[in-house]
Amino acid sequence: MGPISEFIESNYLHFNAAALKDAAKAYKAHIDSGGRMLVTLAGAMSTAELGITLAEMIRQDKIHGISCTGANLEEDVFNLVAHDHYVRVPEWRELTADQEMALLERHLNRVTDTCIPEEEAIRRIEKPILAAWEKASENKQSFFPHEYFYQILKSEDLKGSYQIDPKNSWMLAAAEKNLPIFVPGWEDSTLGNIFAGRMIEKKIDRSCLKSGVDYMVSLAEWYQGNENPKGIGFFQIGGGIAGDFPICVVPMLEQDLERNTPKWSYFCQISDSTTSYGSYSGAVPNEKITWGKLEKASQRHIIESDASIVAPLIFSYVLGR
Repeated sequence: MGPISEFIESNYLHFNAAALKDAAKAYKAHIDSGGRMLVTLAGAMSTAELGITLAEMIRQDKIHGISCTGANLEEDVFNLVAHDHYVRVPEWRELTADQEMALLERHLNRVTDTCIPEEEAIRRIEKPILAAWEKASENKQSFFPHEYFYQILKSEDLKGSYQIDPKNSWMLAAAEKNLPIFVPGWEDSTLGNIFAGRMIEKKIDRSCLKSGVDYMVSLAEWYQGNENPKGIGFFQIGGGIAGDFPICVVPMLEQDLERNTPKWSYFCQISDSTTSYGSYSGAVPNEKITWGKLEKASQRHIIESDASIVAPLIFSYVLGR
């Protein structure tokens, strides 16, 4: 073990710290035994630069699929090409409405303490991805949202314009591995909005984009293709659609298609949502048993803490750092 793992072993003994260690050890044991793992990303994890550890997890085959929001899909690539133009606002809790307006006038889109620059990030990526949408429209082709990102990352469009070490981009690592990605509700993202706008302008055809239903079909194929004696694990960062969409593939296969389907064998959720609000994000793992997603024998972990702190520590433990 490296220094981070040793620190966790010797210091994380109780409460959420112990829950973190238990989840990390179980994740590592699951992968080491030959199990597979799906990771889900909600929240602004890409803008939080989770790619610093997530990319290496992908390269070392510690992750076999990702479900994420459209924002996480694009924001890793925004950071890749525009990092030097990002603006950090440490005093974000104290900003007045006038200060927020000043950021808007500078075309800086704030995510907590970090501002994404519109021109250098969003418009920079819009150009090559719009060209890819237009080409697919002309050729009567259809691709998933993440496949368009893979196309531009594998082309010459962005090379030479990286502003971070490329080893810290999880989307670059995923493109190199051709990692399966599932992006439910992609239209709820900046580029999803742009796609709708360009479709209204009739610059692109709606048919050039595969839908969320297509993603569920693809996910079902992925799940059945990855079944193995050690099972498939589910590591959930946050909640929302990025987590709820993929975990439902098991009851869909079993209850709707009436196929004998093993449940998720490992489950871990990092969340600070309150259970009593009735949200999926705050639901304890045992609730998922009633929906046919987990079973009594499934390993179940929940860490009630900040994912931007917890996830890099768990990934570092699994990597032996």
